[in-house]
Amino acid sequence: MSSQENSEENLPAEQGTAHAAAHGGGTAVVQHDEDPFADPGLPAHKPRIQDIDERAAKRSERSVALMFTLSMLATIGFIASFVIFPIDKIVYVWPIGHVSALNLSLGLTLGLALFLIGAGAVHWARTLMSDVEVADDRHPIEAAPEVKAKVLADFADGARESAIGRRKLIRNTMFGALAMVPLSGVVLLRELGPLPEDKLRKTLWAKGKLLINMNTNEPLRPEDVVVGSLTFVKPEGLEESNHDFNNEIAKAAVMIVRIQPEEIKDKRELEWSVDGIVAYSKICTHVGCPISLYEQQTHHVLCPCHQSTFDLSDGARVIFGPAGHPLPQLRIGVNAEGNLEALGDFEEPVGPAFWERG
Repeated sequence: MSSQENSEENLPAEQGTAHAAAHGGGTAVVQHDEDPFADPGLPAHKPRIQDIDERAAKRSERSVALMFTLSMLATIGFIASFVIFPIDKIVYVWPIGHVSALNLSLGLTLGLALFLIGAGAVHWARTLMSDVEVADDRHPIEAAPEVKAKVLADFADGARESAIGRRKLIRNTMFGALAMVPLSGVVLLRELGPLPEDKLRKTLWAKGKLLINMNTNEPLRPEDVVVGSLTFVKPEGLEESNHDFNNEIAKAAVMIVRIQPEEIKDKRELEWSVDGIVAYSKICTHVGCPISLYEQQTHHVLCPCHQSTFDLSDGARVIFGPAGHPLPQLRIGVNAEGNLEALGDFEEPVGPAFWERG
């Protein structure tokens, strides 16, 4: 056997084949035992310092609890901003410029409260919750009973691995932060406007207030009101120059009609009138439209919005339409100067029947 043959026998299989091909001994065939497209699988899990050092885990727990606690303080700051800063206070903030102190404080405190809750949750998940990666095969949309059972089991495992039962400091501060953030939304309701209190139940009418003709802006006398006429009046002291004129006239607008006393059917209406002159709110009790159509022969007034019809000779009761109750009557009299005056306010709220729902 030659020395060349001996050297070829001593080469590994792949090198020997390639050597033979190079010397005319045949085609080289290189074989690979490993699949280049095989699933490499998940990398080996590397424990975090919090997994092996309880002191590090405690530091992370305190950090998360601190973020949740600061979120609660930011929420308190949000609420306090409504009390501290007036709505018209302007401050200079570089580089923004002049801004509303209230809006700036509300934005900063609410944003900080929400950010700290999110940051605390992320830090909790990254340092204390389980970080073991789990691969799961896809399954049909309709879950089988065993899949549902597995999901519930996985949920229970996740709850257990989150250590929410063991990490009471995190749990309690998280619940506190989540419970307080909605208070910001409750406080925001203040910006919808001041509480109405009893403003919807009272008007500017009071005992001794003169009835002022809205056309002439002069006090109304009984002889100024003729049978069949319709006159609109306002309470004494309410001028169009007043900043709240529209709000007040929307409640205090009154219409005056003169009816023959023998044609008045309602006893209280007759007692509250002056020589057949009756005063009723002109605000419809359906949705608050102003009433302006009067029929002399029937003593009916009609709301132009939805055709609610009231009989002014019978306590202004509803005889047609969607209105829910009669028009409120204003009790009137005559003062020493011979002018018509109110003897008090309406006994029930004017306008739509919100008050009947109470």
